[in-house]
Amino acid sequence: MLRSGSRSTAPVSWSLRSAVPALWSLTLTVMLLGPLLTSRGYLLLRDAVSTPRSHPTDSALGLTDAAARAVPQDAALAWLSTVVDGGVAVIAILTLSVWAAGCGAARLVAVLLPTAGTPARLVAVTVAIWNPYVTERLLQGHWSLLAGYAALPWTVCAATAIRRGDHRGWWWLASCLAAAGLTPTGALLAAVTALAVLVAPGGVPRRAARTAGAFVSAVVASSPWIVATILAGGGTDADPAGVRAFAARAEPGLGTLGSLAGLGGIWNGDAVPASRSTGWALVGTALLLIVVVCGLPQLWRRRRNPVLGAVAVLAAVAIAGPALGATGPGLALGEWAMTHVPGSGLLRDTQKWVAWAMPLYVLAAAAGIGAVRHRARSSMPVRADAGWAVAAILAVLVALPDAAWGVGGRITPVQYPAAWGTVAEIVDTQSGDVAVLPAGMFRRFAFSGPAPVLDPAPRMLRADVLQTGTLVVAGGTVDGEGGRAREVEELLLAGADPSELAARGVGWVLVEHGTPGDLGDSRRTLELLDPVFEDGSLGLYRVDGPWVRESPPRGPAVAAHLLWLLLLAGGAAGALLPRRRQGRPPVLGAAREQP
Repeated sequence: MLRSGSRSTAPVSWSLRSAVPALWSLTLTVMLLGPLLTSRGYLLLRDAVSTPRSHPTDSALGLTDAAARAVPQDAALAWLSTVVDGGVAVIAILTLSVWAAGCGAARLVAVLLPTAGTPARLVAVTVAIWNPYVTERLLQGHWSLLAGYAALPWTVCAATAIRRGDHRGWWWLASCLAAAGLTPTGALLAAVTALAVLVAPGGVPRRAARTAGAFVSAVVASSPWIVATILAGGGTDADPAGVRAFAARAEPGLGTLGSLAGLGGIWNGDAVPASRSTGWALVGTALLLIVVVCGLPQLWRRRRNPVLGAVAVLAAVAIAGPALGATGPGLALGEWAMTHVPGSGLLRDTQKWVAWAMPLYVLAAAAGIGAVRHRARSSMPVRADAGWAVAAILAVLVALPDAAWGVGGRITPVQYPAAWGTVAEIVDTQSGDVAVLPAGMFRRFAFSGPAPVLDPAPRMLRADVLQTGTLVVAGGTVDGEGGRAREVEELLLAGADPSELAARGVGWVLVEHGTPGDLGDSRRTLELLDPVFEDGSLGLYRVDGPWVRESPPRGPAVAAHLLWLLLLAGGAAGALLPRRRQGRPPVLGAAREQP
């Protein structure tokens, strides 16, 4: 080890120690997302929708009667796609998120386990990136949720810095909360993580002051979807059927608890790597848990560290909570909450909260390298950290062998037919909203592959596209919150007169050919409309006005989005400012409260 007083070599040592985990994180990211990074096109898979250009519609701002689940994500993409192709923006954010998850894991180990070397940090990077949670959320299309996942280790580091009296930690925390706040779920993941660390005893400043500061920052980071929900009331009522449909799922040979402990168990059995649908799920989970469990005794010896205690409590809640939520009493409680507690629909996909386990898992995996080396020291006099780290990394990689290259080639970019661009140019914002046929939100296009995809029309068109939010899950349906969209859909399927559509604000009807779905008697309505565009993939029809539509005020929603953006940019700028009287880059979380 280099002596701390060596001025000429200390900065070089610091940069190398930081660069190796960052490069390994980048390597794993490329291995995981390869097809998206090497081919041109757009991410269109289940819930993931990217388009060449998106627009700041009422839906993008969350100002409809549907839940504001993609706020501020959609508005941010609308702004970004004015300067860069929307497909490039989504892939760039996803790549940055996965890479940041690995770098954050290494940083977390450096802060809370400062004696752990580079090999241990490389193991932490591997566990953070190469696990079922990341791959399953990718296959489900939850690319923006991974931004919240990636923010968790950085959030712990920022909160630790605050506890140690480093005021720059507040800048880091603001940036982490805003980055995680790309979705409401991500905002809650990061906010709860920050509050759990900051309410733990000890540290400076006083608990009340630092907790209040974190709470205010979390509210600002969440303001886009909070304001949208207050203005439009979307998502305050949820279908209780969603509790059972979105409960955590048991994987082969594991049961629900074992699946969650292995960072798997997503509700959609089709959105899992092939290896997790076979007996290898048991083997892979065992390999991952062995790497993690080896370090738990080391962390137990540090149990007086309040930050480690908070991280451990979060991990326990992350595993036990969704497991209990999948039991009979848990399902009954969830159904009661959907009926009586406004906004509880945000919690129904319980497996997504397993993300809280990641900080403990990466710390335990890193600590395990030191533990194994200590036990083997008598028989292996040569320091064997690197060897044990390689073994641990291989175990984690082998545990999920088909994660490589877009999870076995299942995550690949697509190209939209030219008709989509033509329709996007025709539809304007002054002629009413857009109703879509066939009924439903999900499509199976020839150009998008075998998996169902969320209809890209709401992101592609400048006018608002009405969507009911109704989902078909496991052969049943979960009703959405889009009341006006549901009414318009019923009118179309019944073959209603176009004037009834106009009276509900509809100025266009878009028919998406070549995808399954109910068309009902809509042909009767279409025969009374003026066809504007038609080819083998899309048909666009004009509904004559006047169009009657009321919309919540956009000003407060736009202001909330700008406030979120200011928190993100300001926090990042403040965190990156160099410290005075310090010759090397700042080390987040450096020293008052030692682990």
